[in-house]
Amino acid sequence: MKITFLGSAREVGRAAIAVKSEKTQILLDYGVMLDHIPGFPMHIPPRDLDAVVMTHSHLDHSGAIPVFYIKNGMPVYGTRVAFDLANILIRDFIKLSGYYLPFEYIELRSMLRHAVSLGYRKEVKVGDIRFRLLNSGHIPGGAQVLLESGGRRVLYTSDYNAVETRLLKGADQEYGELDAVIIESTYADEDHTERTALERRFVEEVTEIVEAGGTVLVPAFSVGRAQEIACILAAYHFEYSVVIDGMAREASRILMNNSEFLGDPRLFMNAMHKADWVENWRDRRKASKSPGVIISPAGMLKGGPAAFYIQTVGKKPNNAVFLVGYQIPGTPGRELLDKGVCVIDGKVRKVKAKVGFFDFSSHSGARELKETVRGLEGNPKVYVVHGAEGNCPMFAKWIREEVGLKAKAPKAGEVVEV
Repeated sequence: MKITFLGSAREVGRAAIAVKSEKTQILLDYGVMLDHIPGFPMHIPPRDLDAVVMTHSHLDHSGAIPVFYIKNGMPVYGTRVAFDLANILIRDFIKLSGYYLPFEYIELRSMLRHAVSLGYRKEVKVGDIRFRLLNSGHIPGGAQVLLESGGRRVLYTSDYNAVETRLLKGADQEYGELDAVIIESTYADEDHTERTALERRFVEEVTEIVEAGGTVLVPAFSVGRAQEIACILAAYHFEYSVVIDGMAREASRILMNNSEFLGDPRLFMNAMHKADWVENWRDRRKASKSPGVIISPAGMLKGGPAAFYIQTVGKKPNNAVFLVGYQIPGTPGRELLDKGVCVIDGKVRKVKAKVGFFDFSSHSGARELKETVRGLEGNPKVYVVHGAEGNCPMFAKWIREEVGLKAKAPKAGEVVEV
C-alpha cells in the first residue's frame, strides 16, 4: 500500500491521508484548518478516489469532505452519530465563514446522501481494501481505522483517547499485528492531570462559587466537552442549576437518540434531564444573573452564546469563568487565560470574575501515547502526525530510541510505501 500525507503533517488541523492499494484508493478524513482564513489539505482529484472514511465530526477532520460531492458521488463511511454531528458542525461552518468556500449546503446534502453508516468493528470491502472502524474514545461516534490489503495491515488512530471519561469508554486498542501505524501526537509533550482528581477539583471549585451566590460560565465545545461537563456534575450529584445553551443543545439531542455510542447512557440521560435548556433571550439573561453553571459554546469564547454571557459574568468578582479545553493562541479564550482580559461592552477589559483552566482533554496524553506504541504488535513502521510545535518529530525520535521501531514525522505531500 502507498500512503500519501495530504494534511496534518507536522501540524494540528486539516487531517487528510490517502491510502492506495493495487486497485483502490481510500481517503481518510479531509478537514480544514480553522484559522482566520480556512486552510485546506493538499488536493486529490475525486476521480482518483473510490471512497472516503470520516473518522469523526470535528471540522479539522470532516470540514472539507463536501468538496468531493460537487459533481461526483462516492460512498463516505463513518458512524451514524458522526454524520449527524458533522451535519450541524459543517452547516455552521458554511454559515459563519466570511470567506469563499469551494462548496455550499447543496454539496453537504449530497455528501450525507452518500453516507454509509457503520457500527464499530464491522468489516467493509472497497475494491481490494478491507477496513473496520474501532472506537477512538475521542468524541461520540469517533473512530480509528484499521485497513488491510495484500496481506498488509495499517492502523490510523485519528484523534483518540485511551482514558475512560464520564461520557465515553477509552479507545479500543485490540489491533492485532500491524505493518504500519499513523498516530496522532497532539499531546506527545505533556501528561494530562489524572481524571478523577481533575473532576473533584472542578466540582469543588464550581460548588464553592455557586454556594456563595455566584455564576460559573463554562465555555465548552458543542460536541463532547459540553456533554461531558454535564455528566461530571451529575455524577457528583451537583444539586444547583445547570443550563445548556447554543449548539450544545442540538448536539445533546443527537446524542440522546444515539446513546449506544456513550460510555454510560443512564448517567448521560440523567445529566440531560437535570439540566435546563436555554430556549430564548429571556432564559439567557436570567441564567447570566442567577447562581448556577452555564455550559455554552464557543469553547474558546470566539462567538456563540458564551461571548454574550461573559459580558455579564465577567464583571463580578464572585463569578467564575472556567475554561475546559485547549485554547488556540490568538483566541479570546487564550487571551483570557494569559492576560485575564476579554472584550466586554466593546472594549478590552480586565475580567473581574475568577478565571480557571481544567484540562478535560479528549486526546491521549504523553503517557497513553507511549503506552500505545509500546503495546503495538508486529514490527510496524510508525508515522507521527497531528502535532504542533515540533511534537511530531520529537515523538518519532522517542519511538526510534526507546521502542526501537522505525518512526518518522512525514511532511505534507510525502508518499510512503508499506
